[in-house]
Amino acid sequence: MEISAVRQQVQATIERAKRRAVERRARGDEAGRACDQFLATTATPLFRQIVNVLRTETYPFTVTTPGGSVRLASDRHGEDFIELVLDTSGDRPQIILHSSRARGRRIVESERAIGDPAAMTEEELLAVILEELEPFVDR
Repeated sequence: MEISAVRQQVQATIERAKRRAVERRARGDEAGRACDQFLATTATPLFRQIVNVLRTETYPFTVTTPGGSVRLASDRHGEDFIELVLDTSGDRPQIILHSSRARGRRIVESERAIGDPAAMTEEELLAVILEELEPFVDR
C-alpha cells in the first residue's frame, strides 16, 4: 500500500476522532445543563419529600446535594445511601443511580443507568427510588 494512502486514512481517522470528541463534549455540556435543571426542579424536591415521609415513619434520613448530585443518606449508617449523578463518559449522557448498603462488615454497592435527565418524569424517578429504597426500610 502506498504511504500516501495510509497517511490520508490516518489523517481522516484523526479528524473523525476530533469531531466526535467535540460532539461528545457538546452533548455532555447540554446534558450537564439538563441535569442541573432536573436536580433542582425534580430530583431534589422529590428526595426531600421522601425524607419527610421516612422521618415520620421513624427512618432517619437526610438529603444532601454534593456538587452535581443529590443523595439520600441514612443518619444511622454512614455507608447507607442512594445517590443520583450524571454520567457523561459514554456517547449518551445519562443519570446513574448509585446505592450503597452496609450488611454487617460487608458493603453492597450498585449502580445502574436510569435515563436521560431531560426526559425523566417525576413519577419514573419516584418508582426507581422506591425500588432502591426497599432494602433500606426492610430492617
